[in-house]
Amino acid sequence: MIKRELAIFLVVGATTVLVDFVTYRGLIRLDVMAVDMAKAIGFLVGTLFAYFANRFWTFGHKSHAPGNACRFVVLYASTLAANVLINSLALKVVANTFAAIQLPFLLATGVSASLNFLGMKLFVFRQRNTSGYL
Repeated sequence: MIKRELAIFLVVGATTVLVDFVTYRGLIRLDVMAVDMAKAIGFLVGTLFAYFANRFWTFGHKSHAPGNACRFVVLYASTLAANVLINSLALKVVANTFAAIQLPFLLATGVSASLNFLGMKLFVFRQRNTSGYL
């Protein structure tokens, strides 16, 4: 089961990254906000897509389970902070190189994606035991 979930998570994740990146680059290119804010907005737009895709497709939660959305928000708030921080630090390290935007983006995304899969599997969409015990 975890292999299936991981495979679907990777497809959802790749699509989420594309949504994040297009939003991020678009906001930077339009020069409507600072880089860190653009990164946060891109991440949040991807988050909306990721919640529904992972809920219904990856982890198969068709009906609403109490607390899922709250746990998802807590998880993504934590990984958003990690994502923006890693992106910001990496931008400083690779400033003025040919990959000054792409490399920090990929590093920040890789770390937050790993944390997101573990958090969704073990915290947000974990399988409930019907006997009342976890």
